[in-house]
Amino acid sequence: MTTLEQFTPLFHPRTIAVVGASATTVSGGNRFIRNLRNFGYAGRIVPIHPTAAEVEGLQACRSLADVPGEVDYAYVAVAACIAPDVLRSGRGKVKFAQVMSSGFGETEDGAALESDLVAAAREAGTRLIGPNCLGVYSPAARVTFTEKTLAEPGPVGIVCQSGGLGIDIIRRGQSRGLRFSGLVTIGNAADLGAAELVEYMLEDPTTKVIGLYLEGTREGRRLFEVLRRANARKPIVLLKGGRTSQGQRAAASHTGALAGSQRAWEALSRQAGMPLVDTLDEFLDTLLTLQCLTPRATTSSRAVLFGNGGGTSVLGTDAFDRAGFSIAAFDSQTLATLKALSLPAGASVANPIDVPAGALQQDEGRVAERIISAVAASGVADVLVIHVNMTVILGFRHVDMLGNIIKAALRVRETDRTGMHIALVLRSDGDAETEERKRDYRLRAIESGVPVYDELAQAAKGLSALRVVEAFRARISPPNSSTRA
Repeated sequence: MTTLEQFTPLFHPRTIAVVGASATTVSGGNRFIRNLRNFGYAGRIVPIHPTAAEVEGLQACRSLADVPGEVDYAYVAVAACIAPDVLRSGRGKVKFAQVMSSGFGETEDGAALESDLVAAAREAGTRLIGPNCLGVYSPAARVTFTEKTLAEPGPVGIVCQSGGLGIDIIRRGQSRGLRFSGLVTIGNAADLGAAELVEYMLEDPTTKVIGLYLEGTREGRRLFEVLRRANARKPIVLLKGGRTSQGQRAAASHTGALAGSQRAWEALSRQAGMPLVDTLDEFLDTLLTLQCLTPRATTSSRAVLFGNGGGTSVLGTDAFDRAGFSIAAFDSQTLATLKALSLPAGASVANPIDVPAGALQQDEGRVAERIISAVAASGVADVLVIHVNMTVILGFRHVDMLGNIIKAALRVRETDRTGMHIALVLRSDGDAETEERKRDYRLRAIESGVPVYDELAQAAKGLSALRVVEAFRARISPPNSSTRA
Protein backbone atom coordinates (compact mmCIF):
# COMPACT_ATOMS: atom_id res chain seq x y z
CA MET A 1 0.00 0.00 0.00
CA THR A 2 1.37 3.41 -0.95
CA THR A 3 1.62 6.29 1.50
CA LEU A 4 -1.21 8.08 -0.31
CA GLU A 5 -3.44 5.01 -0.10
CA GLN A 6 -2.61 4.53 3.57
CA PHE A 7 -3.79 8.02 4.53
CA THR A 8 -6.76 8.37 2.18
CA PRO A 9 -9.19 7.08 4.87
CA LEU A 10 -7.99 9.85 7.21
CA PHE A 11 -8.23 12.79 4.82
CA HIS A 12 -11.11 11.46 2.68
CA PRO A 13 -13.15 9.22 5.02
CA ARG A 14 -16.26 7.53 3.68
CA THR A 15 -17.50 6.42 7.12
CA ILE A 16 -16.96 8.35 10.36
CA ALA A 17 -17.90 6.89 13.73
CA VAL A 18 -18.37 9.28 16.65
CA VAL A 19 -17.91 7.85 20.13
CA GLY A 20 -19.09 10.03 22.98
CA ALA A 21 -22.02 11.95 21.47
CA SER A 22 -24.92 12.28 23.89
CA ALA A 23 -28.60 11.53 23.30
CA THR A 24 -29.71 14.03 25.97
CA THR A 25 -27.22 16.93 26.01
CA VAL A 26 -24.53 18.54 23.85
CA SER A 27 -21.06 17.06 24.26
CA GLY A 28 -17.89 17.31 22.21
CA GLY A 29 -19.10 14.41 20.10
CA ASN A 30 -22.38 16.18 19.35
CA ARG A 31 -20.56 19.34 18.33
CA PHE A 32 -18.33 17.30 16.03
CA ILE A 33 -21.35 15.73 14.31
CA ARG A 34 -22.97 19.14 13.89
CA ASN A 35 -19.78 20.62 12.47
CA LEU A 36 -19.54 17.79 9.95
CA ARG A 37 -23.12 18.19 8.79
CA ASN A 38 -22.97 21.98 8.65
CA PHE A 39 -19.79 21.73 6.61
CA GLY A 40 -21.48 19.49 4.05
CA TYR A 41 -19.84 16.13 4.79
CA ALA A 42 -21.52 13.65 2.43
CA GLY A 43 -20.26 10.35 3.88
CA ARG A 44 -21.80 8.11 6.51
CA ILE A 45 -21.81 9.31 10.14
CA VAL A 46 -22.41 6.65 12.80
CA PRO A 47 -22.85 7.73 16.42
CA ILE A 48 -21.78 5.14 18.98
CA HIS A 49 -24.02 5.01 22.07
CA PRO A 50 -24.55 2.11 24.51
CA THR A 51 -28.32 2.58 24.83
CA ALA A 52 -29.75 5.22 22.46
CA ALA A 53 -31.12 4.12 19.11
CA GLU A 54 -30.64 7.59 17.67
CA VAL A 55 -28.24 10.48 18.30
CA GLU A 56 -28.48 13.83 16.51
CA GLY A 57 -31.15 12.30 14.27
CA LEU A 58 -28.76 9.58 13.11
CA GLN A 59 -29.09 5.85 13.68
CA ALA A 60 -26.67 4.84 16.43
CA CYS A 61 -24.73 1.64 17.07
CA ARG A 62 -23.97 0.22 20.52
CA SER A 63 -20.24 -0.16 19.86
CA LEU A 64 -17.66 0.13 17.11
CA ALA A 65 -17.96 -3.63 16.65
CA ASP A 66 -21.62 -3.20 15.67
CA VAL A 67 -21.01 -0.74 12.83
CA PRO A 68 -21.78 -2.37 9.47
CA GLY A 69 -18.70 -2.37 7.28
CA GLU A 70 -15.41 -0.59 7.89
CA VAL A 71 -14.89 2.69 9.72
CA ASP A 72 -12.34 4.96 8.08
CA TYR A 73 -12.13 7.43 10.94
CA ALA A 74 -13.38 7.26 14.51
CA TYR A 75 -13.67 10.39 16.63
CA VAL A 76 -13.37 9.35 20.27
CA ALA A 77 -14.58 11.84 22.88
CA VAL A 78 -14.95 9.81 26.07
CA ALA A 79 -13.29 9.74 29.48
CA ALA A 80 -9.63 8.79 29.22
CA CYS A 81 -10.03 5.70 31.41
CA ILE A 82 -12.42 3.98 28.98
CA ALA A 83 -10.75 5.06 25.71
CA PRO A 84 -8.53 1.94 25.46
CA ASP A 85 -11.54 -0.36 25.69
CA VAL A 86 -13.30 1.70 23.02
CA LEU A 87 -10.40 1.11 20.64
CA ARG A 88 -10.30 -2.60 21.44
CA SER A 89 -13.99 -2.87 20.63
CA GLY A 90 -13.25 -1.78 17.04
CA ARG A 91 -10.75 -4.54 16.40
CA GLY A 92 -10.30 -5.09 12.68
CA LYS A 93 -12.84 -2.40 11.72
CA VAL A 94 -11.33 1.04 12.37
CA LYS A 95 -8.48 2.43 10.26
CA PHE A 96 -7.84 5.67 12.15
CA ALA A 97 -9.02 6.73 15.60
CA GLN A 98 -8.57 10.25 16.92
CA VAL A 99 -8.76 10.40 20.72
CA MET A 100 -9.50 13.93 21.81
CA SER A 101 -9.61 13.03 25.51
CA SER A 102 -6.89 14.37 27.80
CA GLY A 103 -5.48 12.78 30.95
CA PHE A 104 -2.77 10.68 29.36
CA GLY A 105 0.99 11.20 29.07
CA GLU A 106 0.71 14.96 29.53
CA THR A 107 -0.30 14.40 33.16
CA GLU A 108 1.84 13.22 36.04
CA ASP A 109 0.13 9.85 36.42
CA GLY A 110 -1.18 9.27 32.88
CA ALA A 111 1.80 7.57 31.24
CA ALA A 112 0.59 4.02 31.95
CA LEU A 113 -2.87 4.81 30.59
CA GLU A 114 -1.33 6.23 27.42
CA SER A 115 0.75 3.07 26.98
CA ASP A 116 -2.42 0.99 27.32
CA LEU A 117 -4.14 3.20 24.73
CA VAL A 118 -1.32 2.61 22.25
CA ALA A 119 -1.41 -1.13 22.96
CA ALA A 120 -5.17 -1.17 22.41
CA ALA A 121 -4.81 0.58 19.07
CA ARG A 122 -2.20 -1.92 17.94
CA GLU A 123 -4.30 -4.88 19.05
CA ALA A 124 -7.22 -3.46 17.07
CA GLY A 125 -5.14 -2.78 13.95
CA THR A 126 -5.97 0.93 14.23
CA ARG A 127 -3.69 3.93 13.78
CA LEU A 128 -4.05 6.24 16.77
CA ILE A 129 -4.04 10.03 16.44
CA GLY A 130 -3.47 11.82 19.72
CA PRO A 131 -4.58 11.50 22.41
CA ASN A 132 -5.25 15.03 23.72
CA CYS A 133 -6.08 16.65 20.38
CA LEU A 134 -9.09 18.06 18.52
CA GLY A 135 -9.42 16.57 15.06
CA VAL A 136 -8.79 16.73 11.32
CA TYR A 137 -9.64 19.47 8.84
CA SER A 138 -9.92 18.34 5.22
CA PRO A 139 -11.89 20.89 3.18
CA ALA A 140 -11.94 18.81 -0.02
CA ALA A 141 -13.71 16.02 1.92
CA ARG A 142 -15.86 18.47 3.93
CA VAL A 143 -14.41 17.25 7.22
CA THR A 144 -13.86 19.71 10.05
CA PHE A 145 -13.65 19.68 13.83
CA THR A 146 -14.48 23.36 14.34
CA GLU A 147 -16.84 26.05 13.13
CA LYS A 148 -16.35 28.86 10.61
CA THR A 149 -13.98 26.99 8.33
CA LEU A 150 -13.89 27.51 4.58
CA ALA A 151 -14.74 24.68 2.21
CA GLU A 152 -12.38 25.98 -0.47
CA PRO A 153 -9.34 23.66 -0.57
CA GLY A 154 -5.83 24.89 -1.17
CA PRO A 155 -2.16 23.89 -1.17
CA VAL A 156 -1.15 24.23 2.51
CA GLY A 157 -0.87 21.10 4.67
CA ILE A 158 -0.47 21.42 8.44
CA VAL A 159 0.64 19.06 11.21
CA CYS A 160 -0.12 20.70 14.54
CA GLN A 161 0.62 19.38 18.01
CA SER A 162 -1.92 21.73 19.60
CA GLY A 163 -5.66 21.59 19.01
CA GLY A 164 -6.38 25.18 20.03
CA LEU A 165 -3.51 26.49 17.93
CA GLY A 166 -4.83 24.39 15.06
CA ILE A 167 -8.06 26.37 15.21
CA ASP A 168 -6.05 29.61 15.23
CA ILE A 169 -4.07 28.47 12.19
CA ILE A 170 -7.24 27.67 10.25
CA ARG A 171 -9.27 30.74 11.13
CA ARG A 172 -6.54 33.36 11.20
CA GLY A 173 -4.87 31.75 8.23
CA GLN A 174 -7.96 31.73 6.04
CA SER A 175 -8.63 35.40 6.82
CA ARG A 176 -5.14 36.16 5.49
CA GLY A 177 -5.77 34.17 2.33
CA LEU A 178 -4.32 30.77 3.25
CA ARG A 179 -6.15 27.79 1.81
CA PHE A 180 -5.55 24.29 3.15
CA SER A 181 -5.21 20.81 1.72
CA GLY A 182 -5.50 19.45 5.26
CA LEU A 183 -4.67 19.98 8.92
CA VAL A 184 -4.19 17.30 11.56
CA THR A 185 -3.87 17.93 15.28
CA ILE A 186 -1.71 15.21 16.83
CA GLY A 187 -1.60 16.14 20.54
CA ASN A 188 0.62 13.73 22.46
CA ALA A 189 1.45 11.86 19.22
CA ALA A 190 1.62 8.57 21.07
CA ASP A 191 1.41 6.56 17.84
CA LEU A 192 1.03 8.52 14.61
CA GLY A 193 3.57 11.33 14.60
CA ALA A 194 4.72 14.20 12.44
CA ALA A 195 7.16 12.13 10.37
CA GLU A 196 4.53 9.89 8.78
CA LEU A 197 2.17 12.79 8.15
CA VAL A 198 4.94 14.80 6.51
CA GLU A 199 5.71 11.78 4.31
CA TYR A 200 2.07 11.75 3.23
CA MET A 201 1.99 15.49 2.52
CA LEU A 202 5.20 15.25 0.51
CA GLU A 203 3.48 12.69 -1.72
CA ASP A 204 0.05 14.38 -1.78
CA PRO A 205 -0.30 16.19 -5.13
CA THR A 206 -2.66 18.80 -3.66
CA THR A 207 -0.15 19.96 -1.04
CA LYS A 208 2.40 22.55 -2.16
CA VAL A 209 3.76 23.74 1.19
CA ILE A 210 3.82 22.10 4.64
CA GLY A 211 3.61 23.79 8.03
CA LEU A 212 4.60 22.14 11.31
CA TYR A 213 3.80 23.26 14.83
CA LEU A 214 5.71 20.93 17.14
CA GLU A 215 6.51 21.02 20.84
CA GLY A 216 8.65 17.90 20.72
CA THR A 217 8.90 14.51 19.08
CA ARG A 218 9.32 10.88 20.12
CA GLU A 219 10.71 10.07 16.69
CA GLY A 220 13.52 12.58 16.28
CA ARG A 221 15.73 10.45 14.05
CA ARG A 222 12.89 9.43 11.75
CA LEU A 223 11.61 13.01 11.44
CA PHE A 224 15.13 14.20 10.71
CA GLU A 225 15.57 11.59 7.98
CA VAL A 226 12.20 12.40 6.38
CA LEU A 227 13.00 16.11 6.26
CA ARG A 228 16.54 15.55 4.99
CA ARG A 229 15.36 13.19 2.24
CA ALA A 230 12.74 15.71 1.20
CA ASN A 231 15.52 18.14 0.23
CA ALA A 232 13.01 21.02 0.40
CA ARG A 233 11.31 19.78 -2.79
CA LYS A 234 8.20 21.09 -1.06
CA PRO A 235 8.87 23.99 1.31
CA ILE A 236 8.37 23.06 4.98
CA VAL A 237 7.98 25.72 7.68
CA LEU A 238 8.54 24.95 11.36
CA LEU A 239 7.03 26.79 14.32
CA LYS A 240 8.66 25.17 17.32
CA GLY A 241 7.13 25.50 20.76
CA GLY A 242 9.23 25.04 23.88
CA ARG A 243 12.44 26.62 22.65
CA THR A 244 13.25 28.13 26.06
CA SER A 245 13.68 26.35 29.39
CA GLN A 246 10.36 27.69 30.67
CA GLY A 247 8.68 26.92 27.34
CA GLN A 248 9.93 23.34 27.61
CA ARG A 249 8.21 22.96 30.97
CA ALA A 250 5.00 24.33 29.46
CA ALA A 251 5.25 21.88 26.54
CA ALA A 252 5.70 18.95 28.92
CA SER A 253 2.47 19.81 30.73
CA HIS A 254 0.61 20.54 27.50
CA THR A 255 1.35 17.46 25.39
CA GLY A 256 3.89 15.53 27.44
CA ALA A 257 6.48 16.51 24.84
CA LEU A 258 10.21 16.24 25.32
CA ALA A 259 11.11 19.44 23.55
CA GLY A 260 14.77 18.73 22.80
CA SER A 261 17.54 21.27 22.59
CA GLN A 262 17.18 24.56 20.76
CA ARG A 263 20.47 23.93 18.95
CA ALA A 264 19.23 20.58 17.62
CA TRP A 265 16.13 22.16 16.08
CA GLU A 266 18.19 24.98 14.59
CA ALA A 267 20.57 22.45 13.09
CA LEU A 268 17.64 20.51 11.63
CA SER A 269 16.31 23.73 10.12
CA ARG A 270 19.62 24.43 8.41
CA GLN A 271 20.22 20.88 7.22
CA ALA A 272 16.72 20.49 5.79
CA GLY A 273 16.35 23.96 4.25
CA MET A 274 13.36 24.48 6.54
CA PRO A 275 12.56 28.01 7.77
CA LEU A 276 12.28 28.11 11.57
CA VAL A 277 9.94 30.88 12.73
CA ASP A 278 9.26 32.39 16.14
CA THR A 279 5.57 33.40 16.23
CA LEU A 280 2.20 32.34 14.89
CA ASP A 281 1.96 35.51 12.80
CA GLU A 282 5.35 34.82 11.22
CA PHE A 283 4.28 31.22 10.60
CA LEU A 284 1.14 32.32 8.76
CA ASP A 285 2.93 35.01 6.76
CA THR A 286 5.63 32.54 5.73
CA LEU A 287 3.09 29.93 4.65
CA LEU A 288 1.27 32.59 2.63
CA THR A 289 4.55 33.61 0.96
CA LEU A 290 5.20 30.02 -0.07
CA GLN A 291 1.59 29.44 -1.10
CA CYS A 292 1.79 32.33 -3.54
CA LEU A 293 5.40 32.37 -4.74
CA THR A 294 7.44 29.63 -6.38
CA PRO A 295 11.07 29.59 -5.17
CA ARG A 296 13.54 30.79 -7.80
CA ALA A 297 16.47 28.68 -8.97
CA THR A 298 18.74 31.44 -7.68
CA THR A 299 18.62 33.06 -4.26
CA SER A 300 16.57 36.24 -3.87
CA SER A 301 18.86 38.79 -2.26
CA ARG A 302 18.04 42.13 -3.93
CA ALA A 303 14.84 43.96 -3.02
CA VAL A 304 13.19 47.10 -4.37
CA LEU A 305 10.57 48.89 -2.29
CA PHE A 306 7.95 51.03 -4.02
CA GLY A 307 5.07 52.87 -2.38
CA ASN A 308 3.66 55.98 -0.82
CA GLY A 309 5.17 57.00 2.50
CA GLY A 310 8.71 58.23 3.13
CA GLY A 311 8.94 57.22 6.78
CA THR A 312 7.45 53.83 5.99
CA SER A 313 10.05 53.37 3.26
CA VAL A 314 12.87 54.10 5.71
CA LEU A 315 11.51 51.65 8.30
CA GLY A 316 10.94 49.11 5.56
CA THR A 317 14.52 49.47 4.38
CA ASP A 318 15.69 48.76 7.93
CA ALA A 319 13.46 45.68 8.11
CA PHE A 320 14.69 44.26 4.80
CA ASP A 321 18.30 45.00 5.70
CA ARG A 322 17.90 43.13 8.98
CA ALA A 323 16.31 40.26 7.05
CA GLY A 324 19.40 39.98 4.86
CA PHE A 325 18.25 41.78 1.70
CA SER A 326 20.16 44.38 -0.24
CA ILE A 327 18.22 47.59 -0.92
CA ALA A 328 20.82 48.81 -3.36
CA ALA A 329 20.82 52.09 -5.25
CA PHE A 330 19.78 51.87 -8.89
CA ASP A 331 22.31 52.01 -11.69
CA SER A 332 22.45 55.10 -13.85
CA GLN A 333 20.38 53.61 -16.67
CA THR A 334 17.49 52.59 -14.36
CA LEU A 335 17.62 55.98 -12.65
CA ALA A 336 17.42 57.73 -16.00
CA THR A 337 14.40 55.64 -17.02
CA LEU A 338 12.58 56.46 -13.78
CA LYS A 339 13.47 60.15 -13.92
CA ALA A 340 12.13 60.29 -17.47
CA LEU A 341 8.67 59.60 -16.03
CA SER A 342 8.73 63.23 -14.81
CA LEU A 343 7.13 62.49 -11.47
CA PRO A 344 6.15 65.60 -9.50
CA ALA A 345 8.11 67.19 -6.68
CA GLY A 346 8.16 65.04 -3.56
CA ALA A 347 8.71 61.79 -5.44
CA SER A 348 11.96 59.88 -5.03
CA VAL A 349 13.12 57.38 -7.64
CA ALA A 350 16.01 56.07 -5.61
CA ASN A 351 15.59 52.68 -3.95
CA PRO A 352 13.24 52.76 -2.05
CA ILE A 353 10.94 54.44 -4.56
CA ASP A 354 8.67 56.88 -2.75
CA VAL A 355 5.80 58.36 -4.76
CA PRO A 356 3.08 60.44 -3.03
CA ALA A 357 -0.51 59.34 -3.58
CA GLY A 358 -1.22 62.52 -5.51
CA ALA A 359 1.36 61.48 -8.08
CA LEU A 360 0.16 57.89 -8.19
CA GLN A 361 -3.30 59.05 -9.20
CA GLN A 362 -1.94 60.33 -12.51
CA ASP A 363 -3.57 58.53 -15.40
CA GLU A 364 -5.86 56.74 -12.90
CA GLY A 365 -2.90 55.17 -11.14
CA ARG A 366 -1.36 53.74 -14.28
CA VAL A 367 1.90 55.58 -13.67
CA ALA A 368 2.60 52.71 -11.29
CA GLU A 369 2.79 50.32 -14.23
CA ARG A 370 5.54 52.36 -15.84
CA ILE A 371 7.51 52.35 -12.58
CA ILE A 372 7.06 48.59 -12.07
CA SER A 373 7.97 47.92 -15.72
CA ALA A 374 11.15 49.97 -15.39
CA VAL A 375 12.19 48.04 -12.28
CA ALA A 376 11.49 44.68 -13.93
CA ALA A 377 13.31 45.63 -17.13
CA SER A 378 16.37 46.76 -15.19
CA GLY A 379 16.97 43.28 -13.78
CA VAL A 380 18.12 44.79 -10.48
CA ALA A 381 15.36 43.27 -8.34
CA ASP A 382 14.82 39.72 -7.18
CA VAL A 383 11.90 40.96 -5.10
CA LEU A 384 9.65 43.97 -5.70
CA VAL A 385 7.56 44.96 -2.69
CA ILE A 386 4.74 47.42 -3.34
CA HIS A 387 3.47 49.09 -0.17
CA VAL A 388 0.34 51.18 0.05
CA ASN A 389 -1.04 53.44 2.76
CA MET A 390 -4.68 52.54 2.21
CA THR A 391 -6.06 55.39 4.31
CA VAL A 392 -4.49 57.87 1.90
CA ILE A 393 -5.00 55.94 -1.34
CA LEU A 394 -8.68 55.23 -0.71
CA GLY A 395 -9.24 58.93 -0.13
CA PHE A 396 -9.01 59.36 -3.91
CA ARG A 397 -12.52 58.04 -4.43
CA HIS A 398 -12.82 59.01 -8.08
CA VAL A 399 -10.40 56.30 -9.17
CA ASP A 400 -9.67 52.70 -8.18
CA MET A 401 -6.00 53.48 -7.74
CA LEU A 402 -5.17 50.38 -5.71
CA GLY A 403 -7.03 48.09 -8.08
CA ASN A 404 -5.12 49.58 -10.98
CA ILE A 405 -1.79 49.12 -9.18
CA ILE A 406 -2.56 45.43 -8.59
CA LYS A 407 -3.57 44.96 -12.23
CA ALA A 408 -0.40 46.75 -13.34
CA ALA A 409 1.78 44.47 -11.23
CA LEU A 410 0.09 41.39 -12.70
CA ARG A 411 0.53 42.62 -16.28
CA VAL A 412 4.22 43.27 -15.70
CA ARG A 413 4.64 39.87 -14.10
CA GLU A 414 3.15 38.19 -17.17
CA THR A 415 5.86 39.61 -19.43
CA ASP A 416 8.77 39.60 -16.96
CA ARG A 417 11.51 37.09 -17.76
CA THR A 418 13.74 37.69 -14.74
CA GLY A 419 11.70 35.68 -12.24
CA MET A 420 11.21 38.74 -10.03
CA HIS A 421 8.89 38.07 -7.08
CA ILE A 422 6.14 40.63 -6.48
CA ALA A 423 4.60 41.16 -3.04
CA LEU A 424 2.08 43.66 -1.69
CA VAL A 425 1.83 45.40 1.68
CA LEU A 426 -1.55 46.96 2.53
CA ARG A 427 -1.24 49.27 5.51
CA SER A 428 -4.46 50.28 7.25
CA ASP A 429 -5.54 52.44 10.17
CA GLY A 430 -8.04 49.83 11.38
CA ASP A 431 -11.12 51.73 10.23
CA ALA A 432 -13.97 49.30 9.57
CA GLU A 433 -14.63 50.50 6.02
CA THR A 434 -10.94 50.44 5.17
CA GLU A 435 -10.55 46.93 6.60
CA GLU A 436 -13.48 45.68 4.54
CA ARG A 437 -11.94 47.05 1.35
CA LYS A 438 -8.56 45.68 2.39
CA ARG A 439 -10.02 42.17 2.66
CA ASP A 440 -11.34 42.46 -0.88
CA TYR A 441 -8.04 43.67 -2.33
CA ARG A 442 -6.10 41.10 -0.29
CA LEU A 443 -8.08 38.17 -1.68
CA ARG A 444 -7.96 39.61 -5.19
CA ALA A 445 -4.16 39.79 -5.09
CA ILE A 446 -3.65 36.42 -3.39
CA GLU A 447 -5.89 34.66 -5.90
CA SER A 448 -3.51 36.00 -8.54
CA GLY A 449 -0.45 34.68 -6.70
CA VAL A 450 0.68 37.88 -4.99
CA PRO A 451 1.20 37.53 -1.22
CA VAL A 452 -0.22 40.35 0.90
CA TYR A 453 1.12 41.52 4.26
CA ASP A 454 -0.01 44.10 6.80
CA GLU A 455 3.40 45.71 7.29
CA LEU A 456 6.77 45.82 5.54
CA ALA A 457 8.48 44.10 8.47
CA GLN A 458 6.17 41.10 8.03
CA ALA A 459 6.91 41.03 4.30
CA ALA A 460 10.64 41.05 5.05
CA LYS A 461 10.34 38.01 7.31
CA GLY A 462 8.08 36.08 4.96
CA LEU A 463 10.33 36.73 1.96
CA SER A 464 13.47 35.91 3.94
CA ALA A 465 11.96 32.48 4.65
CA LEU A 466 11.45 32.04 0.91
CA ARG A 467 15.12 32.92 0.48
CA VAL A 468 16.06 30.15 2.95
CA VAL A 469 14.38 27.60 0.68
CA GLU A 470 15.95 29.08 -2.45
CA ALA A 471 19.44 29.14 -0.92
CA PHE A 472 19.14 25.52 0.25
CA ARG A 473 18.00 24.31 -3.16
CA ALA A 474 20.75 26.26 -4.89
CA ARG A 475 23.32 24.72 -2.54
CA ILE A 476 22.26 21.12 -3.15
CA SER A 477 21.54 21.60 -6.85
CA PRO A 478 23.33 24.63 -8.34
CA PRO A 479 21.17 26.40 -10.95
CA ASN A 480 21.92 26.62 -14.64
CA SER A 481 21.92 29.95 -16.43
CA SER A 482 18.11 30.23 -16.18
CA THR A 483 16.78 32.27 -13.28
CA ARG A 484 13.39 30.64 -13.29
CA ALA A 485 12.49 27.91 -10.78
